[in-house]
Amino acid sequence: MATISPKTRKKPGRAVGRPAAEGGADLRATLLDVAVARFAKRGIAATTLREIANEAGVNPALVHYYFGDKSQLLQAVIAERLMPAFGEVRNAAVLAGDDIAGLIAGFVRGMCTTIERHPWLPPLWIREVLCEGGALREVLLSSQMPQMPQMLAKRFAEAQAAGQLNPDLDPRLLVTSLIGLTLFPAAGAPIWRRLLDADDIDATAMRDHAIALLDGGIGLPR
Repeated sequence: MATISPKTRKKPGRAVGRPAAEGGADLRATLLDVAVARFAKRGIAATTLREIANEAGVNPALVHYYFGDKSQLLQAVIAERLMPAFGEVRNAAVLAGDDIAGLIAGFVRGMCTTIERHPWLPPLWIREVLCEGGALREVLLSSQMPQMPQMLAKRFAEAQAAGQLNPDLDPRLLVTSLIGLTLFPAAGAPIWRRLLDADDIDATAMRDHAIALLDGGIGLPR
């Protein structure tokens, strides 16, 4: 009976239209990381699947294999990158306990740590949520994301009613102030670092500054 030598034995083929997906979950995660970084840098509308594939060093067919089309990729970015990032901030605030000062410090620390871990968050937020026509504004407003600012505003109102918070403050605006002291400075860092010769200010310094400002104000005499 004839035998096939190792040199002439054919390798098993793969299904037509399905690219070799070496790397599995790791490659999928890499594609999500590249996608969210590109979305933050160039904008969701301007970013193509081919650009994401090129930056990841893979065939564009692999992006389609894992995510289908751009709309499905965006949904995966929201579910697996954006929402978990905000979940980190919420967890840090919740775990701070019932003390209102601890809650505020927990939010600030959580937001600063999350921004340091996910540097794409501030520019993506500015470009795709705050700017008119941003692709993520309505998506986030219709998701679970508003629960965190609503929870904070409710806690602040309760603390104010109990005499634990300045009565001149609006609990809702306090939420926006916390974001203004954390997320916005991080988004504008490339500008103010150059303007103020402030390359020495890192994420830790920004966090400590925000907490000191919230805790003690600017120290003007009454």
